[in-house]
Amino acid sequence: MNTEGAPQPGPYPVEVRRSARRRRTVSVDLRDGVAVVSIPASFSARQEKQWVERMVARLHAKSARPAHSESGLSERAEALSAQFLQGRGLPSSIRWVTNQNSRWGSATPVSRSIRLSHKLQGMPDWVIDYVILHEMAHLIEPSHNEAFWALLKGYPQTETAKAFLLGAAYAADHGLSGR
Repeated sequence: MNTEGAPQPGPYPVEVRRSARRRRTVSVDLRDGVAVVSIPASFSARQEKQWVERMVARLHAKSARPAHSESGLSERAEALSAQFLQGRGLPSSIRWVTNQNSRWGSATPVSRSIRLSHKLQGMPDWVIDYVILHEMAHLIEPSHNEAFWALLKGYPQTETAKAFLLGAAYAADHGLSGR
């Protein structure tokens, strides 16, 4: 890990992580408000500076895109519930969170709250809709049993969204940026 002397472009503090396992790929991830840039250990100081500036600019441009606001999430959940869940499964709160790194979403049936990983932001709306529906289904049926999956049968993008999220998780786990 190298943070000394690393450039700090953009609105985020930057942490640079050098990896001997990385050969060519560079990635950036926003973690707790810090832009974590992962680069190959073989990069020169000049390459590091260029890539950090490029990746942080990309992260800033991505976060500047309009995302679903939290009030927009509530409206979206309401519309999805009406269309696919016969008005059931409405959360008392639905919000973006930055502390979910291994799940796309989570639901707490007792408080009827839903939390969506910020990593979903920028993904296609039909993927976000699937995650919202998935979590609302948990407010009706907590387990991943037959009754749970039956609730999601009406959403035509369920299987495609599941595949998309598996691919996104694989890419993230393996340092693939897709570019």
